[in-house]
Amino acid sequence: MFTAIRDEGILPFKYIATDSLYGSSPEFINAVDRLPGITYFVSMASDTRCWLKRPVVREKTYKYKGTVKTRKILEDTSKAPIAFIDLAKSINDFFWYRRKVSEGTKGPIVYEFTKRRVVLSKDGLPEKEVWLVIKRTLGPKPEYSFFISNAPVSTRLAKFVWLSGVRWAIEQCFEETKTELGMDHYEVRKYSGWNHHILTCMLGHFFLWHLKIRLGEKNAVYYSVAA
Repeated sequence: MFTAIRDEGILPFKYIATDSLYGSSPEFINAVDRLPGITYFVSMASDTRCWLKRPVVREKTYKYKGTVKTRKILEDTSKAPIAFIDLAKSINDFFWYRRKVSEGTKGPIVYEFTKRRVVLSKDGLPEKEVWLVIKRTLGPKPEYSFFISNAPVSTRLAKFVWLSGVRWAIEQCFEETKTELGMDHYEVRKYSGWNHHILTCMLGHFFLWHLKIRLGEKNAVYYSVAA
């Protein structure tokens, strides 16, 4: 799908931000990895395992039903991968950076961030090296969120902070389009009808936001648009 969208050139994109549903799909991540110049920022489960340094792997020979076979094992089996959540809790407060993600209805939305280069674990063996970005809430009992990215090694934390909130604009669009423009009120039987309704509602939302930006918060008036 992403390859087709990229080849068409109608919807140019450079970054892909997803939730943990896609983080648990190796096929999705590998498909994005094959697209040159595309950076993904994928939410991951807290029990995902990794190493801070790539462990040494060797091949072990063994016999199975009279046949000599080989398999890869860790050189040092005591160096087991660590879960994201355990790694996050072991990081000293000195290495966490407080950043404002966006402006909320009750004031600025602020989190603490840190990043590490890690090697992901797959079936107990090292796989690819990626950025691990960890976000946590403020307070004595923080809640953690984890993201991986194939961004270049030189990528700064500010870029990851921006990517961590880029999906909010999409979610806000869906929420406001449902309440203001009736995006969830449709009765269609075919995909083309559904696609027309959703696209018209989102274009209406796009128009109203530009009207709001131009006229200002107090002068802008929302009208329901029949799709």
